[in-house]
Amino acid sequence: MCRSIKTLRPPMAEAVTDEDIRAAALQYVRKISGFRAPAAHNAEAFEQAVDEIAEATARLLATLEVRGRRTA
Repeated sequence: MCRSIKTLRPPMAEAVTDEDIRAAALQYVRKISGFRAPAAHNAEAFEQAVDEIAEATARLLATLEVRGRRTA
């Protein structure tokens, strides 16, 4: 469990930025890969995973409904 990743879903976080989403994705990839910073030969795969998770997170947050209203 990534305990340091903060909740990004409103109303827990009202002003979620792209930087917040990317930071959460980076923490997740670091946790599951076991690398704080990947070796050069793994850097591309590491960054691709961060990008894909950030995109999926942004889509999720954009489509969630909280108490009958859209969050985005």
